[in-house]
Amino acid sequence: MTTNMITRYQDRRTRRFLEQEKRTAGMLPKWRTRSRRRKLVVALAAVYAFMFVVGVLCHVDVRWAPLLWLPACALFFPLWTTIQIVSGRQGDAPADTLDEWEVQQRNEARSIGLSVTQTLVLIAACYAIFTAVISQPDGNNAWHYASGLFTLVALLVGMSTPAMLLAWTRPDPDTEDAAF
Repeated sequence: MTTNMITRYQDRRTRRFLEQEKRTAGMLPKWRTRSRRRKLVVALAAVYAFMFVVGVLCHVDVRWAPLLWLPACALFFPLWTTIQIVSGRQGDAPADTLDEWEVQQRNEARSIGLSVTQTLVLIAACYAIFTAVISQPDGNNAWHYASGLFTLVALLVGMSTPAMLLAWTRPDPDTEDAAF
């Protein structure tokens, strides 16, 4: 019964992925080149750096710093969505929709993404533990808020690492078509 349920889930996931791929296949054609995808990846990395800086500002208890999280999110969501569209969502594509080479690339990118996630979340957790131990008896809410932001940034970076790697390394679609 469990195998049947997993198989049905994978079939449904594959169908939904293919439907979504049909909807987005013609979107943003000029942004599907390697150089444009790389610009998007750099822009997303800059947004992550900005999010980290917001966390640092929260740590030092700059009162208006949490408000900077709103523009960071306003930049993050469109960039992340655009990278997903122009890279064909290959980082989270079901295996049934990819050929062997694409599955291998996806799995390597996911492995790197897991390592990045584990490392960054470990650092964020150590920060949370350290600041909890050294905070004064009245507590420092700024440090706790910063801890949450650092953890969130770590998870976002790890979550998007596979798509960012694939967007960065994949050749231009025209090059692939010309090779055959």
